[in-house]
Amino acid sequence: MQAITVHDRDAGAGGLALTELPHPHAAENDVVVRVHAAGFTRGELDWPGTWTDRAGRDRTPSVPGHELSGVVVELGYGTTGLTVGQRVFGMADWTRNGSLAEYTAVEARNLAPLPADVDHTVAAALPISGLTAWQGLFEHGRLAAGQTVVIHGAAGSVGSVAVQLAREAGARVIATGRSADRETGLALGADVFLDLESERLEDAGQADVVFDVIGGEVLDRSAALVCAGGTLVTIAAPPEVRPVDGRAVFFVVEPDRAGLTALVQRVRDGRLKPAVGEVRPLAEAPAAFAPGGGRRGRTIIRVVPDGPAAEGSR
Repeated sequence: MQAITVHDRDAGAGGLALTELPHPHAAENDVVVRVHAAGFTRGELDWPGTWTDRAGRDRTPSVPGHELSGVVVELGYGTTGLTVGQRVFGMADWTRNGSLAEYTAVEARNLAPLPADVDHTVAAALPISGLTAWQGLFEHGRLAAGQTVVIHGAAGSVGSVAVQLAREAGARVIATGRSADRETGLALGADVFLDLESERLEDAGQADVVFDVIGGEVLDRSAALVCAGGTLVTIAAPPEVRPVDGRAVFFVVEPDRAGLTALVQRVRDGRLKPAVGEVRPLAEAPAAFAPGGGRRGRTIIRVVPDGPAAEGSR
């Protein structure tokens, strides 16, 4: 099969190449998925799991990418809950070969059924961004109707989903970002947009939840925005400055079939729209890892086209 691989940790995106790899093996409780569309995070070439397995052993050549949508073609021993021929989407394991390939082996519990009326390209943009927003707001932030939430990076892949989910939950949403993001943030449903380039972050006022995806100085200054009993949630780094009378949570997104199911239902209902930007073929994945250059939305790698023949073949 064809896959994008990387061998040299020091080469960065320049070390990515389209190569031939053996067909993956379905271990116990795995499925093998024919990948139709895949998502990736540009920073993942710096993650330890890209280079070593769970025991810390070198696992190069590695296949990056941790979001996928496709069709199950093989079940591992003991696998339940999914069937061959079923459309699925979800997250590839952090320390195993990922989704930038024609086929990948994934733990079945990391995947959820994909309804026939949701395109693979849209589904591939949903797992990490959607689950990060969901878990950050509701599981870690405990956001409830009537509360106020500040969402940093509101026009980004995670932030844009978070704004939509928070708005639907009945929260008052203060979105932040660059001046060019104002229209996008308000269109997503934010009540207020704060321009971090020209306005003071402290002018956002007090919030029950602050959801940070930026880190650095923005994260440090955000602690002062948290009201008594509130929560500062971040995916950037463990907070060095904590709220005086509140909680601070740093987390890494976890696979969650129930969460994926809830998110994709919102997509079907029109309540949620993932930020899909460029769609490129597998051969162009190395170039897609280059810095964004102002591009909006997630870059999705389309591995095979839609259609009945593609859905059912191996």
